[in-house]
Amino acid sequence: MIGSIVAAVIIGAIIGALARLIIPGRQNISIGLTLIVGIVAALIGTLIAAALGLTNTRGINWLEHLIQLVLAIGGVLLVVQMQARKTH
Repeated sequence: MIGSIVAAVIIGAIIGALARLIIPGRQNISIGLTLIVGIVAALIGTLIAAALGLTNTRGINWLEHLIQLVLAIGGVLLVVQMQARKTH
């Protein structure tokens, strides 16, 4: 259980950073917020993959990570838009 949480935090941090790198242009959000978005995306992505029966694989589960990355990209874009609206 604890190992799963630690893994989710580490994977989430990587996923959040990758999402920010993939999105073109400059995103005006903090690193901390990027990590939080990544962690949440990793957790939700894992739940979606489990619901679809994609978690019973050996080795690296690329489909699960792809789901997590897509969710993180969407999350970062959502946060950027929310912050842009707040400043205007």
